[in-house]
Amino acid sequence: MKKLTLIIVSVAALVIGVSGCNTLAGVGKDVQKAGEKIEDAAKKK
Repeated sequence: MKKLTLIIVSVAALVIGVSGCNTLAGVGKDVQKAGEKIEDAAKKK
């Protein structure tokens, strides 16, 4: 019974961790795009 609980908790943690990485990757792309816009605006002036 304890092994089953440990397996369930481990799988749940893995799923949460993987989805968190995808979210952080999306945020990183958004920040990068914003930085590019600021850089382009600075080059124009």
